[in-house]
Amino acid sequence: MLKIAVIDGQGGGIGSYIIKSLREAFGDKIEILALGTNAAATANMMKCKANKGASGENAIIWNVKKVDLILGPLSILVSNGMMGELTSKMAEAIGSSPARKILLPINQEGIDIIGFIKEPLPHLVEKLILHIKEEFNV
Repeated sequence: MLKIAVIDGQGGGIGSYIIKSLREAFGDKIEILALGTNAAATANMMKCKANKGASGENAIIWNVKKVDLILGPLSILVSNGMMGELTSKMAEAIGSSPARKILLPINQEGIDIIGFIKEPLPHLVEKLILHIKEEFNV
C-alpha cells in the first residue's frame, strides 16, 4: 500500500484540500499521514480522513523517513517557510528523505518558479492526483 505524507502548516488548508482530493480519488487504497507544523494544521487535515496525524518538528523529521511519497506546498523545503513555522531541521529532513516529493508551486515565500504557469489550488491538486495515478498505478 502506498504510504503518503501530506505536510502543511498554519491552518492546514492546503493539506486538507490535498487529503480530501486523495480520499476521493483513491479511497482506502492508500495510507495518508497528516503531518502539521502545528496542532491546528494537523487537526484540520485529520478531519479530511487522513489515517494518522502528528504535529511538530520531531514528528515531521521522524515520519518523512517512513513514507513513499511526500506532498505539500513548495514551502515545505524552505527553511523558515510558512511564516517561520517550518524549521531548518524540518526542511532538511524533508529534502533528505528517500521518499518521492510532489510539491505544489504555491508562492507563499517570495519564490518564483520561472516557466511555470500560475494556477489555482484546485487545478494544481487535480494535476497532482493524475500524476500519482500515472506514476504509481494506484
